[in-house]
Amino acid sequence: MSVVQSVDNVALLPAYLAAGTAVLVLLADLLVGRAGATVAVAGAGVVATGVGAVVVGVAGTRRTFCAGADCSWVFDGRAALIAGVFALLTLGVLGLSGPLLRGGPTPVGEYCFLLACSMTGGVVLGAAGDLITLIVALETLTLPLYVLVGLRRGSLASAEAAVTFFVVSVVATTVTLLGAALLYAATGGLHLDRLGGLLAEAPDLPLIPAAVALVVLGLAFKVAAVPFHAWAPATYDGAPLPVAAYLSTASKLGGVVALLAVVQRALPAEVTGPVLALLAVLTMTVGNLVALRQRRTVRLLAWSSVAQAGYILAPLGALALAAGRAGEVRAGVYAATVAYAVFFVVVELAAFAALVALRPPGADGGTVADLRGAARRRPWVGAALALALVGLAGLPPGLAGLFAKVTVVRALLDGGAGWLALVVAVNAVLGLAYYLRLAATLYAGPVPPSTNPASAGEPTVPAGEPAGVAPDRVAWPVTVALAGATALAVVIGVVPQVVLDLAAR
Repeated sequence: MSVVQSVDNVALLPAYLAAGTAVLVLLADLLVGRAGATVAVAGAGVVATGVGAVVVGVAGTRRTFCAGADCSWVFDGRAALIAGVFALLTLGVLGLSGPLLRGGPTPVGEYCFLLACSMTGGVVLGAAGDLITLIVALETLTLPLYVLVGLRRGSLASAEAAVTFFVVSVVATTVTLLGAALLYAATGGLHLDRLGGLLAEAPDLPLIPAAVALVVLGLAFKVAAVPFHAWAPATYDGAPLPVAAYLSTASKLGGVVALLAVVQRALPAEVTGPVLALLAVLTMTVGNLVALRQRRTVRLLAWSSVAQAGYILAPLGALALAAGRAGEVRAGVYAATVAYAVFFVVVELAAFAALVALRPPGADGGTVADLRGAARRRPWVGAALALALVGLAGLPPGLAGLFAKVTVVRALLDGGAGWLALVVAVNAVLGLAYYLRLAATLYAGPVPPSTNPASAGEPTVPAGEPAGVAPDRVAWPVTVALAGATALAVVIGVVPQVVLDLAAR
């Protein structure tokens, strides 16, 4: 028997393109030394990665690095969807980063290299077939973000955010690795599908409950699920706005993909189901309640992102019931989780893109009061932000958000988890309060100069940083990114079944 494995290079093409983009960015920065050329190379590589993922995914499922029936790389329709979304998010964040990179202190080559490395982790994550590949891909996605979060030089908030994010992520990774080690010690397997079979045959092994709990809780840190969420608001608010957009979308998508992979293919659903149901309820409820009190814009979006993580996890809570683990219903639960995550990250990117357009280059997100009347001064940008907020709330004409919540509720009802569907509905109503308040602020009239926009106990804009709204002219990369994200949100809202079909594959 040959111990030499054949390698399907076509299946690995998206990963090659993503990693090649990172290398080419470094070479362009070294050999050409022009910011425009470096960003252009990064953009071209990101587009090539997305196109390559679609081409390979359309051809059907491809596997490589296999030992018998167990494969470490499985690139199918869902992996192609995930890789394509990561490429789109990276391209959008590159566009939003234009004002930050143009003539500023941020090193262009390093910035684009780190983004490309993070994208590579996301592309690999969707096709991971074993725990080692999964965890390494998740860390490849996360590690560059430690540096990107701290790139606002001279900002104490940025430095604190980077340290907080680093410490929490290291703890989360350690917990996940310990759980994976215990699973290997108990079963002798690392491939996800093999683990699923072994755990089904021997569910009473003594190490299994502890191993399952550690893996799920470690990945819950990455998703910012309550009670493992405290790092997210401070990290988002301290990071540069484009990096906060990437954290809120690509980083969260990575955590969801990793969690879904182990829950769907490896861990026993009857054990993980109740835990995920509890996490979903806590996450959406705490996220919405705390978001009601926020006066800083990025913190409001961060806490709403925590609540949205609860909605993403909610369908998996149906696995706690026997009806939710049956055949097609179970497949629908997984598809609903993937679809909601895709809907959310697209609409969230549009919201952050509009916020970048409304703020001065290099500024943080400011307070909600800073955006008062912004839609009167910038009708199109304000309308785009209002549409994104309405979409996150799940109201028309934000059809993407509306269909996302309908998908979650339908999956829960099909799985017999009507109580959890009711919790989702109640929390959706809670979310209306702060989403619509922010949208209304965009169109509000001026206030007397004596009014203090900052609430007591909340941080104000750090000294030395620009405040207010951006100049009348918005940088064209930001305009393109905003238009693209908004158009994509509208398109998937009109044809949501395409996303659902891809998520179900």
